[in-house]
Amino acid sequence: MLLRNFPPLFVLITAVTAAQTVDLAGTWRFALDPEDEIARTAPGAWRFPDLIQLPGILTAQGYGNVPNIRTNWTGDEWKYPELFKEWQADENFKMPFFLQPPRHYLGAAWYERDIEIPADWREGEAWLWLERVHWQSTVWLDGHEVGRADSLGTPHEFELGSVAPGRHRLTLRIDNRLDPVNVGPLSHSVTDHTQGNWNGVVGAIELRRRPASRIDSVQVYPAIDGTARVRVSGRLGGEQTTGQVEVRLEGAGAAAPLRSAQLPPGPFEVELHGLLAVEPTAWSEYSPKLYRLAASLSVGGGEPADRHRVSFGFREVGTRDGRITLNGRKIFLRGTLECAIFPLEGHPRTDVEWWRRVIRICKAHGLNHIRFHSWCPPEAAFAAADELGFYYQVEASSWANRGPRLGDGEPVDAWIEAETERMLRTYGNHPSFMLMAYGNEPGGPNHVQWLEGWVKRRQAGDPRRLYTTAAGWPVQPGSDYHNSPRPRLQRWGLGLKSIFNGEPPRTDFDWTATVAEFADAPTVAHEIGQWCVYPNFSEIAKYTGHFKARNFEIFRETARRNGLLPQARDFLMASGRWQAMAYKHDIEAALRTPGFGGFQLLDLHDFPGQGTALVGVLDAFWEEKGYISAEEFHRFCGPIVPLARLKQMVFTSAETLEADVEIAQFGPADLRDAVATWTLAQAGGAIIGHGQFAPRNLATGELHRIGTIAAPLAEVNAPAQLRLTVRIEGSDSANAWDVFVYPAAIDVSPPPGIVVTENLGQAKAALARGERVLWMPRVAEIRDDPERPLIAGFSPMFWNTVWTDWQPPHTLGILCDPTHPALARFPTDAHSNWQWWDIQRESQPFILTRHATLRPVVQVIDDWVTNRKLAYVFEARVGPGRLLACAAQLARGSAGPSTRQLLASLQAYASSDKFAPAFSLTPEDLDALVVERGSPTNVREQPKTN
Repeated sequence: MLLRNFPPLFVLITAVTAAQTVDLAGTWRFALDPEDEIARTAPGAWRFPDLIQLPGILTAQGYGNVPNIRTNWTGDEWKYPELFKEWQADENFKMPFFLQPPRHYLGAAWYERDIEIPADWREGEAWLWLERVHWQSTVWLDGHEVGRADSLGTPHEFELGSVAPGRHRLTLRIDNRLDPVNVGPLSHSVTDHTQGNWNGVVGAIELRRRPASRIDSVQVYPAIDGTARVRVSGRLGGEQTTGQVEVRLEGAGAAAPLRSAQLPPGPFEVELHGLLAVEPTAWSEYSPKLYRLAASLSVGGGEPADRHRVSFGFREVGTRDGRITLNGRKIFLRGTLECAIFPLEGHPRTDVEWWRRVIRICKAHGLNHIRFHSWCPPEAAFAAADELGFYYQVEASSWANRGPRLGDGEPVDAWIEAETERMLRTYGNHPSFMLMAYGNEPGGPNHVQWLEGWVKRRQAGDPRRLYTTAAGWPVQPGSDYHNSPRPRLQRWGLGLKSIFNGEPPRTDFDWTATVAEFADAPTVAHEIGQWCVYPNFSEIAKYTGHFKARNFEIFRETARRNGLLPQARDFLMASGRWQAMAYKHDIEAALRTPGFGGFQLLDLHDFPGQGTALVGVLDAFWEEKGYISAEEFHRFCGPIVPLARLKQMVFTSAETLEADVEIAQFGPADLRDAVATWTLAQAGGAIIGHGQFAPRNLATGELHRIGTIAAPLAEVNAPAQLRLTVRIEGSDSANAWDVFVYPAAIDVSPPPGIVVTENLGQAKAALARGERVLWMPRVAEIRDDPERPLIAGFSPMFWNTVWTDWQPPHTLGILCDPTHPALARFPTDAHSNWQWWDIQRESQPFILTRHATLRPVVQVIDDWVTNRKLAYVFEARVGPGRLLACAAQLARGSAGPSTRQLLASLQAYASSDKFAPAFSLTPEDLDALVVERGSPTNVREQPKTN
């Protein structure tokens, strides 16, 4: 068992008055210096002819170059240059792989202004404080270099020293090149795929006066019993001066102050130990109680020369039995990533209210955790999380894989060490800052050994949180927790071999075997989900700020050209409902796993870069897309979730539905005498079965087994779509699953009056005679796309096709009209559901793109990059005949009940009076849909992946 019982304080707040700061926001003189010419001249010769506003970024103010195909993007890989050629021309340039800024600039930029040092600042020192700088900064005062800074995640602070009152010239050089330190071009701290590799300063820009005798840092290490270790560092000015540090809690419940011994002149660091609070309330997601500590430095027995007030929370983080613990209780992390996505601003937000909004949205969806992927958020993000009760994993702004390598002695090694210490000193006292990794998915032959050392150094130096090597890998003994991608439904390279695509649908699996391999510490699943949805083209109008969605404009135009734009909203809704089901499937597998630490979604909201990864149920603005509400998401992703382990989702009426019921209970308190009930109902509300389990005491922090459901299905009016619902009576905790029941015997013999064939020649001959034909060609004979081969699958697309080198599946589920008479005997939603798995596994969609006005009966939603019109089922008149075509092998001997039922439904429709296709095709059109038997041009293989 691991216990880290020194929780961090909230935020270090210097108690300054208005007279002790000078706001430097406003107009600055400015010049670009892409060739570093200014740096090679003497300060007396510097001239900055342009003007710019700070805080701000230069590309948002008309500076830099208009983007084009030659732009040296940070992190760009223009994959597949044969794609999107039309939009590569300068006069019509559109970036298809991430959001497009108005300008681009990579290099040095100079900012200068005159400053006025107040007359009452004769005593003490002046400091320059820049809240968020991107990236490497150098400061001069009156032409003399003051210092340099290169933090990506913490403020840049410069000691100007004792400056005479009056006017002075302040010069700032900022360079956003990854030189000499390369943190990795895809790191979200610098990449153009998310926030952009901007140049400028955002947040507060201030001169600050500090007294000669001052407090520089207060670090508080409280325990939940109210005791604390408080470390105070600073400087005592004057050669003959002595001083004393005092710390005390403000407000009710405060214990007696703690005081240091007398301090000699010069730098000091003292630790005070003792009781701070009597019976404090521990900080957590359910009780985000914050306390305020006052620290003062008295000189020569007089009034304090400097004061600080800090807010903090009493909390202890540890591990036990594969779980992370908070204040001795097991918790379960339900997280999402935040990848520095700011579509309006083009830089991180530094206001607390913006971050409050994000956290409230996350909590409404049932989440309690954010992982900041390869970047560190500003102070405002921590303040909001502390206040609302939310858990963070923060990283040292690096994804050292493509380019830099850890542990090889490159500059990035020393930089990560320094950046880590800066982060711990600046933000390490926040109770929300519970987890830390160096960054994301490292590379290099020596990265494992180097990261093992990095973890040990952090554990020894600041035990107030849990540390792991990195997000993704390596999983190494010695980490406090692991952040592995293995416990999730779809991993990179699995394609159609994943459990989602390769096995019949069920909910009785979990990640116990995987977690057992990492039994030395809790496992938090890395980047689960990554399930895609079709673009919401109405979102384009939201991009009224820095970035424009030129990628969306490309996809919209290709959809228009291929006749799909009128269906775009339907594609969004159908693929969105299927995406939501996929996330539910992924999340529940994590919740079903005993001794598991939690998960981190990629992502609750869209990731607009890396090829355009539309993986969110929310858009890049953290707003709903219209197909699932926060309330519905919360039901399967909240602190208390009923679960059902079903060995199958498709049944016959001769079977009994059996399910083991569990409840994942991570609520604020134990549940006493909780009663779980279940119902099995048809779509119209008719109850097939119901039951109630005996009352149980459900301790928080545990996965509880409740009992088994057994519901005979003989009385079901099959075929039917049923819903199994499990709830805890008297609460909002409820969860539900769709299951499908078919007759035990399904007659699939062709009815009189139709021809059922796989042979196109036979089909065309029958059509020429004016007959009705159900044509189901062999999968190998359905013509593929020669330019971009198509591999359909059951699950939604993973991440996106371009960035994964076209890993399958390439599709986003189906779209159909459930009321279409062809589906009258086949219960279905408008989107994919579990009954389609057996149907699609022996299928290959028809490509109907050239037929702009044809609407398939069952349409397959294509990748937005190719935007082809795809179909599993379509109908048409061919000469005097009527054709119903199906791209799935419904008549195969291994067909399951759902496949046989669809065949029966299509045959019944083809023989009915309702079979009256409105669209016409020619026999030659049918020839274009297939290849000759045995043709080698249509062999489909899953692409090789790394």
